[in-house]
Amino acid sequence: MKRTELERRERELRKAEKKKIQPGEKEAMSVGDYIDALFGMFRYDSDEIFNAADDENILELLENMKMEHPEKQWDVIIRKAVNKTKVEQKEKAYDSLRILAGIPAVTA
Repeated sequence: MKRTELERRERELRKAEKKKIQPGEKEAMSVGDYIDALFGMFRYDSDEIFNAADDENILELLENMKMEHPEKQWDVIIRKAVNKTKVEQKEKAYDSLRILAGIPAVTA
């Protein structure tokens, strides 16, 4: 075998080792996974998101997000999920999701 082939196999083994999940430990969701999951939970029409302020499943997802990701990414996840709906009242939905999650308001 060529040296480059051996090096490639070693890299693949290291990658696979990093991806292994320890017993009893669940794999953390990425930022994109949270955006997609949050977007999938929304009930909305062209004007507003109806369940942004009071859905328990959304609250649970937001709490998991807060545990797994740093605070600077919380706004990004919420804002991108709301923007994906293309509703007119984005700010209203964004604010109600922040309140539901107990995230303090952003000072500009």
